[in-house]
Amino acid sequence: MLFPAAIISAALLSIVSAAPQRRAPAQVITSCTVPNTAALTFDDGPWVYAYDVSKSLVAAGAKGTFFLNGDNFECIYSDTNVKRVKYLHDKGHQLASHTWGHRNLTLLNWNQIHDEMWRVEEALIRIAGVQPAFMRPPFGAYNDLVREASGVRGQKIAIWDLDTGDTVGATPAESKARYDQAISQKPATIHSLAHETKWESVSNILPYAIQKLQASGYRLVTLAECLGEQPYQWTQAPGVKDPATWKC
Repeated sequence: MLFPAAIISAALLSIVSAAPQRRAPAQVITSCTVPNTAALTFDDGPWVYAYDVSKSLVAAGAKGTFFLNGDNFECIYSDTNVKRVKYLHDKGHQLASHTWGHRNLTLLNWNQIHDEMWRVEEALIRIAGVQPAFMRPPFGAYNDLVREASGVRGQKIAIWDLDTGDTVGATPAESKARYDQAISQKPATIHSLAHETKWESVSNILPYAIQKLQASGYRLVTLAECLGEQPYQWTQAPGVKDPATWKC
């Protein structure tokens, strides 16, 4: 028995929606690949200390990577956060996805994962005109479904090889010791995790890390630069804030 094409198409669409096709999983990045580079990355913003992080980096001739949320500590569409995101982009730092609401993606279904990813991507396109090429899952938690979703979205998953421990109880002295230990092993590259929402990380640990890393011969660059890749899948002109749609 033959069925009209419209019926077949509708049936196929329902199957794909209910059980997504297997796709090539996203590559998981932990370490840099360009020798003598260090990528300092900052999660959980945009937040009030974004300017301080940027100023410390720029003063040292360095750039950083900011993995931003849409609605974690504060809505990304607030006037102050729109200014912060634009400022970071204008200063040459890399903007990347930390998902919308900082949820554990491994506890979500296919559609929920995509919603968490897309909503922050949409915000970065609107505010800065960039579609990020890298995504960092909250808590560093990912599974096969998360990798497939990132792969569909054309992104790579960025983890790290040096955790400052600033959100799990490490003191500033302990975080500095982690940098010292890593540097003492003379790795070709370093990819560190810190959080722009922690004042001690921004005011105390970051200046120490910058001085130690540069003294040891590392160039402080964005994650994309330390991989020899592009930071964004594509770019366009930023949008103009629309209160009706730019909201959390």
